[in-house]
Amino acid sequence: MINQVGREIPDELLARYGKKGFEGSYARDDEQYRKAAPTVRAVVDPKQEKQVGSIREALEKCGLKDGMVLSFHHHFRDGDYIVNMVMEQVNAMGVKDITICASSLGAAHDPVAALIEEGVVTGIQSSGVRGKIGEAISYGKLKTPAIIRSHGGRVRAIEEGDVHIDIAFIGAPTSDAFGNARGVGGKSDCGVLSYSMVDARYADHVVVITDCLVPFPNFPPSISMVDVDYVCVVDEIGNPAKIVSNAVRMTKDVRELKMAEYCTRLIELSPFFKDGFSFQTGAGGASLAVNTMLRPIMEEKDIHMSFAIGGITKPMCDLLDAGLVRNIVDAQAFDLGAIESIKNNPRHFEISTSEYANPLNKGAFVNKLDFVILGALEVDVDFNVNVVTGSDGIVRGAPGGHPDTAAGSNCSIIVAPLVRGRIPTVCDKVVTVVTPGEAVDIVVTDYGIAINPRRTDLIEAYEGCGLPICRIEELRDIAYSIVGTPDEIQFKDRVVGIIESRDGMILDVVREIKEYEFVEE
Repeated sequence: MINQVGREIPDELLARYGKKGFEGSYARDDEQYRKAAPTVRAVVDPKQEKQVGSIREALEKCGLKDGMVLSFHHHFRDGDYIVNMVMEQVNAMGVKDITICASSLGAAHDPVAALIEEGVVTGIQSSGVRGKIGEAISYGKLKTPAIIRSHGGRVRAIEEGDVHIDIAFIGAPTSDAFGNARGVGGKSDCGVLSYSMVDARYADHVVVITDCLVPFPNFPPSISMVDVDYVCVVDEIGNPAKIVSNAVRMTKDVRELKMAEYCTRLIELSPFFKDGFSFQTGAGGASLAVNTMLRPIMEEKDIHMSFAIGGITKPMCDLLDAGLVRNIVDAQAFDLGAIESIKNNPRHFEISTSEYANPLNKGAFVNKLDFVILGALEVDVDFNVNVVTGSDGIVRGAPGGHPDTAAGSNCSIIVAPLVRGRIPTVCDKVVTVVTPGEAVDIVVTDYGIAINPRRTDLIEAYEGCGLPICRIEELRDIAYSIVGTPDEIQFKDRVVGIIESRDGMILDVVREIKEYEFVEE
């Protein structure tokens, strides 16, 4: 079938997973559904201990066997040790056919690629895949199609029962022996444990892994003891210094600063920029620069932000400290400054990822969002955005909260250079649709700005503003005039990945790539 963004979805795939093709960002509004539930273990005897001596012992007590689903969170990002420690023991126990359901997987988890080759891992469900795991998926090494969801979509899938977690592993900077776990304290601060909250509540077994055992009770907990089966103490759970990835950076690049100026001006002139507006920015150079550029405008006009959400960085925390932001609600700390802020500022709050972006709950923060600034690998002339597959077809990115915030906000702004190297960012057709064009309002490049024709209110608001506004087809033409029309990637028929919309419909598929085979258009 052809779904609403014009992508062909194999009927056999829809039948196998009991899914529909994408029907629109708000197709499931007002739909009723029954939430899933875990099978839990009663802890009645007050003398029963939860602390175990090793990860292997925890796996044995949880009844690890072939075919199980194990879940992980990625608050340590490139500094995470938990996934590899657990999967090393799974492999040593001779267990096969494991599905990893993670909030994201990256280069830190490259050893998992070898387990895919060996059949230890046969399923991946994640909100992001980078590094060797992405290559293994793209070249058809994974037995079943990887399922890639947004952060809100992952929570939705767990709560709705699309995926059932057998054992959840939660790396916690501090925990007491009964399982009250926090994202702060000890030697491995990560700020919050938002991604793992849904895992703790819906998994059959929950194991907290910590490198800092503290006296009972460890309050206020991010993860409550009522959901935890076992606690394991190890030497190190992660490296906080690597929470700051290469994507999180301040910029001095002239192109990025130019795009940041465009974004700032677009926000200032929009009908939503008024006292009490809400905001989320990404971690890229241009996006972060907007935080700094907005500050003097907010001060001059006496405008305050009601709340900021998303992956939080120090520039946003500086606005909180200055009184220009009234509240930060945090689902992921992107740098060490944000971690310090949530420990010390009482207006900086930890929230669950369900509160952040679950499209099927009764109220998510993204639906109260005025502005979001997001990046892109590609944008096409229908405003569809790709943030997952590279120009070579290899899976190397993450939806994260991209589709969630774009659909929920009053004004979604995509910021990206028109050309990267010899690759056009604005093109005829993206390799993979991750955020549908109907949810994208403005595209900002260093060569000009395009407004989605659906947004007649914004087109009217910016009339005569002096910004270089043009049609998106003009941006494509400029990009092609600089680097030429891109080569067409050659794919095999086999589907190796499924891109789900945030509410669980199939938005696009990723097919196995033919290595080193490209055809001129």
